[in-house]
Amino acid sequence: MKAFVVERYSKTEQLHFTDWADPILNENDVLVQVHSAGVNTLDIIIKNGEFKLFLPYKPPFVNGHDVAGVVAKVGTKVSQFKIGDEVYARVSDHKIGTFAEYISVNEQDLALKPKNISMEEAGSIPLVGLTSWQALVEMAHVKKDQKVFIQAGSGGVGSFAIQLAKHIGAFVATTTSAANFELVKSLGADLVIDYKKDDFSTVLKEFDVVLHSNKDPKILEKSLRILKPGGQLISLVGPPTPEFASALGLPWFLKFVIKLLSSSARKKAKKRNVNFKFLFMRAEGNQLGEITKLIESGVIKPVLDKVFPFEQTNEALAYIATGRAKGKVVVRIK
Repeated sequence: MKAFVVERYSKTEQLHFTDWADPILNENDVLVQVHSAGVNTLDIIIKNGEFKLFLPYKPPFVNGHDVAGVVAKVGTKVSQFKIGDEVYARVSDHKIGTFAEYISVNEQDLALKPKNISMEEAGSIPLVGLTSWQALVEMAHVKKDQKVFIQAGSGGVGSFAIQLAKHIGAFVATTTSAANFELVKSLGADLVIDYKKDDFSTVLKEFDVVLHSNKDPKILEKSLRILKPGGQLISLVGPPTPEFASALGLPWFLKFVIKLLSSSARKKAKKRNVNFKFLFMRAEGNQLGEITKLIESGVIKPVLDKVFPFEQTNEALAYIATGRAKGKVVVRIK
């Protein structure tokens, strides 16, 4: 089969389009013929080698985390899916490889694709949908009438998280450029701040939850300031916390390094009587099944910016690296 491969960790080298061995199908796995694959910043981070300390992939390997496609074969112990089912997933860490014609996925990571959207739209959902769900529902336990600040509202995670938070019943504030005001308002944002002109920390106060996605340390500090006592900042960009290191089962020296990296953020949060948490989302088919229901009922709509042909996967990665995508970018494989 054809696939896009990381030959070696590099910030400058592109993925290599090449012939690759067909996936191995274990007894609990489902072989998916890939129709589309969402393109994520995480794919760039993996290619660059920024996560190789705690996600040590051994090059060469196929890149890509999001998939939508059709079941081509099932393992002997698979009970939830059958050949011909339309499915989607954010595949598990250490089993990535969706920039390919086929991928083997554990059935626990899969869900049936929403019937009312295209394969391209379905390929855009899993990573951003699960990130939003795990941040807002699982970690923050967002409730009706709470105040939630979602940074970068027109981006992939932001455009999904706004819709999910509004469905729960929260008041949602977000940041974006003036060009994207109408988009984020159409998704349900109650208060929109032009990050190029205004400082959100002078506008927002007494918020219950911040979904933090900006690596600038100053933005992190300002985000902690707008929380009410007992409020929660869920960070998607770090610094990672000791809880994250323990969950990954990292060796003691990496746990120590991560503890040092996040010590300043955790101290600042403690001083303000707020909570700092780091989320590195995980594959989760059951949660994706809940997201399917929300999409099929019309509560959440995919926000798709561009669809690239499979051969232009590197161009798709370059496009999202600009930070200008509105919603999600996808490659069409079949």
